[in-house]
Amino acid sequence: MKKQINKILIIVQRSNGDVFLSSPLINALYKHYNHPQIDLLVNDDTLAIAKTLNHISNIHLFSYKKKKENRLGQEKDIIKAIYKKYDLSINLTASDRSVMYAILASSFSISAVEKKSKKSWWKNLFLTKSYPFDVSLPIVKNNTASLELLGIKNKTIEIRSSYSQVAKENILKKLKQLNINEFIIFHPSAQYEYKIYPKTLRNKLLELLNTLNIPIIITGAKGKLDLSIKSELPSLTNIHDFIGTTSLDELFALSDLSEAYIGMDTLNMHIAASFNKKIFAIFGPTILDTWSPWCNELQTNTSINTQKQTYGNITIFQANMPCVACGLAGCDDKHGRSDCLYEISPEMIFEEVKNCIIK
Repeated sequence: MKKQINKILIIVQRSNGDVFLSSPLINALYKHYNHPQIDLLVNDDTLAIAKTLNHISNIHLFSYKKKKENRLGQEKDIIKAIYKKYDLSINLTASDRSVMYAILASSFSISAVEKKSKKSWWKNLFLTKSYPFDVSLPIVKNNTASLELLGIKNKTIEIRSSYSQVAKENILKKLKQLNINEFIIFHPSAQYEYKIYPKTLRNKLLELLNTLNIPIIITGAKGKLDLSIKSELPSLTNIHDFIGTTSLDELFALSDLSEAYIGMDTLNMHIAASFNKKIFAIFGPTILDTWSPWCNELQTNTSINTQKQTYGNITIFQANMPCVACGLAGCDDKHGRSDCLYEISPEMIFEEVKNCIIK
């Protein structure tokens, strides 16, 4: 691409994990185009994680609440803010709205589109370039697919994170007060209930981990699911409850200072993986091809479904069931119970952690 690129808009209208895992694309663009202005357009519930990304100048927000209250007003404001303001726009999802934003933002627009041409014909007509969103590929490879279309060689894909010195100092002070040096993070929550390890198994795992005589720090936010788990935690000597007590910036610092991550397949898992920590991830119905943690060292994730597997610094646990992994939002696909999570043994997880951590 010969045109001088000074201003880039990246559109990520999905969840926190999608926004966080857009960092390899952002970093590659920032380096290749000699430090251009890079702006984001994200959903407002992902603003906090968007603010943690490096090289971002401005963040435009889409709100589903505003969509209900004043849809036309919000669309007018967003279009006014982005219309032909950029030399390049890249959209990472195939949704109609986000594709339109990419087309309107720049005369050179790139977007993911559906594989089926019946859905994507008009998008391919108006976009400068497009690529099919491939659920069989890791999300980071989908997110960086536009680099090839731009003629940018990207030999390695690395997920990296950063945090402020203030956040690190705050966490170190808190750890010192508790006389904690080395510790493991246990993150029991997730954005959706169908991805959460059941209470009975979770508490059994904590009881087992407690016997390692290593501090286990329980992390979580202030959401309903997190606070519910907080109220159910067993009182154990080596278990320390940090749920709802740290900022996102401090959570990044805590993750970097930890020895390992144990917990659900959620944003915190990807954050820990970005610091190359030992990962012990409990997966339910989530598709591994797309969402298993990216190993920076091996430059891969996994697409194999099995009870227990390790690649590089990452170990994944799943149920031994023929339906795993189905990709549904619970067995009813309506955010209900995931039977597979009830079939993952806390003893199996504990033994793997013990063998890896205790030397």
